[in-house]
Order: sequence, then C-alpha cells, then structure tokens
Amino acid sequence: DTCVSTGRRVLCVVAMSSSEAPSAAETLVFRQVKRARDMFVADHGKPLPRDEEAMEMKMKCKVLDEYSIVRDAPVPVAVTKALPTATKKTPILAIAGGSAEAAAPKSDREKAIALRQKDAGGPSASTELALRTMPTMPKPAWHPQWKLWRVISGHTGWVRCVHVDPTNQMFLTGSADRTIKIWDLASATLKLTLTGHVSAVRGLVVSPRHPYLFSVGEDKTVKCWDLEHNKVIRSYHGHLSAVFGIDIHPTLDILFTCGRDATVRVWDVRTKAQIHCLAGHKNTVACIATRPVDPQVISGSHDTTVRLWDLAAGKTMATLTNHKKSIRSIALNPKENTFVSGAADNIKQWYLPEGKFIQNCAGHDAVINSVVVNGDGVMASGGDNGSLRFWDYKTGYCFQGLDTIPQPGSLDSESGIYAMTFDRSGSRLLTAEADKTIKVYREDPESTEESHPVVWKPNMFKRERF
Repeated sequence: DTCVSTGRRVLCVVAMSSSEAPSAAETLVFRQVKRARDMFVADHGKPLPRDEEAMEMKMKCKVLDEYSIVRDAPVPVAVTKALPTATKKTPILAIAGGSAEAAAPKSDREKAIALRQKDAGGPSASTELALRTMPTMPKPAWHPQWKLWRVISGHTGWVRCVHVDPTNQMFLTGSADRTIKIWDLASATLKLTLTGHVSAVRGLVVSPRHPYLFSVGEDKTVKCWDLEHNKVIRSYHGHLSAVFGIDIHPTLDILFTCGRDATVRVWDVRTKAQIHCLAGHKNTVACIATRPVDPQVISGSHDTTVRLWDLAAGKTMATLTNHKKSIRSIALNPKENTFVSGAADNIKQWYLPEGKFIQNCAGHDAVINSVVVNGDGVMASGGDNGSLRFWDYKTGYCFQGLDTIPQPGSLDSESGIYAMTFDRSGSRLLTAEADKTIKVYREDPESTEESHPVVWKPNMFKRERF
C-alpha cells in the first residue's frame, strides 16, 4: 500500500499492477490525490531560481540601449602633460594628469561614457566626458494666413476633381453632372464645357508637352481630348470598374490610371496600348502620383497601404503599412524628395526613394479627401466635413484652420471638400466641393507676424515612431 499525507487526512491507495485496468472510482481517487498534493506540498510563494544566462543577456540589452552612442568610442590617447590647474572647479567634468589608461575602461565594450580628448598635444590638454545632447524640435516658420477670395458656380453636381494647366492660365474641373468645364484662372470665367462621359468625372490632367487633356470617370473609361479641336481623339480600354485617379509622367508619354479594380494601369499615350497592369493592392486604389526618377509611381489604396513601384520591372519596390485607415490622397513635395499621404487616421510624411517614415501631422480630425503641398512649405488638407487645415510642412505644425461655408440653398451636409490643388505659383488654392462650387483661397495681404504670431510649444514626444 502507498499512503499519501494531505494535512489532517490520510488517503491510502492500493497500488495495482499495470495489467489491471483502473476503474472510474480509482481514477477519481488518483485525481484527488494529485490535486491535494499540488495544493499542500508545492510552495508557490517560493521565488524562482536565478538564471545567470538570462540576467547576463538582460544587462547586455540595457547597456546597448542606454549607451549605444558612446559604447564604441575610441580609447583616448595618453595625456603626456598634466594640467596645472586641475584642482580648480571647472564647468566641465575633466580627467587631467597622469595617464589616460588609468582613467579609461579596460575594454571598449565596457565604456558607459565616452572620454574625449580636448586640445590633444597642447600644453593644456585634458580628457573630458562627452555627454549626450537632448534632441530639439525646430520652430515652425511663419506663414501668412489664408482667406476665401472667390466662389465660382456653374456645375449642377458635386465637383469631384480640379486641375491647373501647365501654363497657369486656366483650370479644369470635373463633376458628377458628367461634364468637364474649363475656366480662366485670372477672371474665373467659363471658357468651355466638354461632354462625353456618361457618369461622374473623377480625374483630370493636362499634358505638359501636348495639347491633350486626359479624363477618367466612374463609367470605366479613360479619354484623351484634343484641346485644339475640343473633341475626344482616343479612349483607353481595360479598367474593369470605376476609375478614380489619373496622372501623367513628367518626362515620358506615359499615362497612369487607378480605380476600383485595385490596379494601377500604365498606358502608352500615342498607341493606346497598356504597358503594365500593376497589381498588388487588395482594395480600391484611390490616388496615384508620378515622378521622373524611381520610384516613378506611388499609389495609395483603401487597403491602408502605400506602394512604391518599379516602373521598368512592373513590380512593387516597397509597401508602407503605417496607416490604419483608407488612404485617399498623395502629394509630392515640389522641392524635396518627400511626399505626404492623407487618411482618416493621420497625415504622414515619407522620405523618397526608400519610403522612410518622417512624422505624423495630427490634428485634422476628419476623413482626409485631399492633401496638397506648394513650394513655400505650406501644406493644405481638406476633409469630408468641410474642414480645411494649413500646415507648416517641415515641422507638421497646423497654423490655421478653416471651415468651408456651403453656398445658399445647399444642405449643411454638402460642405465636403473632394479635391484641391495649388496653382503653379503656389499663391492660390482651389477647392472642389460638394456644394457644386469651386472656391479660391489666397494669402491675406494684411496678415503679419504681429497680428498672427506662431503659437507653438516644443514637444519632445510629438514625433511618433510609426
């Protein structure tokens, strides 16, 4: 017999040979014995034994994290002459006199603070401690305030896209009323109305080398218009659903379109042939941007990713997954190798060509439909609720916020901003809105640094790491 002590009780269990099958009662007795032993014999309050290997790894990780900047600093050269005034108090912590080997650590790996040679070889040579400097946030530059200058009416449906031609003499708008209107930029008068789409027009672009206008719409079509004869001369067929975005290559006769079929299609302007079908997105591709060097195509999608494409190979160079919401707008900086992407969660800035994250521009609490940047370092973002924000591009500081006013007769819900663009000089901002109007904003000439100062407080923790 085997007896197991459980405090006040003693349970006796008859050991059975391995050939006999245990009954249900015997199995229950064994289970109760095990539970009683675990409860009264095991000491759960006893600390775990010390793991020397784990502790050593932990200390190495802490040293690497805290002293990585100075850990591999070179060992200072021996100081040959002592400093005569070493006993006096100095504003810096210095180790003077004797040999540097006596003050320096034995190994480079064991140094916590770097020893720096000051005035090496001079009569007053000393070895001082190099301390880590705290990071600083640059102060945002002052920008004039922007104000509403002009409201242009003429469309009978939501204005979904706006584009300024390369000559900066006219701008074009596309609307849900299935028309394309061409306006004079200086006088804001209507010059021409083009009809041909059978659904809403969602994108427009004018070629900088030819008198051609390209338009896309929800009718799955891509059209090329001859602006000298004001008629359609080519159509590009291939999209399986609505087309939402269009752009033209800055130096080549290549056209890029994207849409609800989750693809970016590359077209030869002259032959109408499809060069590439860039597939990889899992949802609607809402916006694209092109540049003359790699990555030549950047696309943003409702699958919350931004993709940088290798145009020659027709493959993805990088996929940026920092966003958590659908991306609806992408804008390139005209003077830097950076770009911004706008979504409902944040506006994010990225380096090119590798797509490295720079910073978030937080504070525009809306669904961002459009983001644009001009050459003066001003970024503007328009929201689905009619909110308009102006930012200092370098620091991500929002220096002005406006709310658009729907034109009389419109509903309050028709105050959304669908598209925006700066003119070629960057001094005027055009917005395409849900109240069927185009609004023009410009800098306020009466705005000064005294009347509208920069209200800014440095925040070391503002720049998030993702």
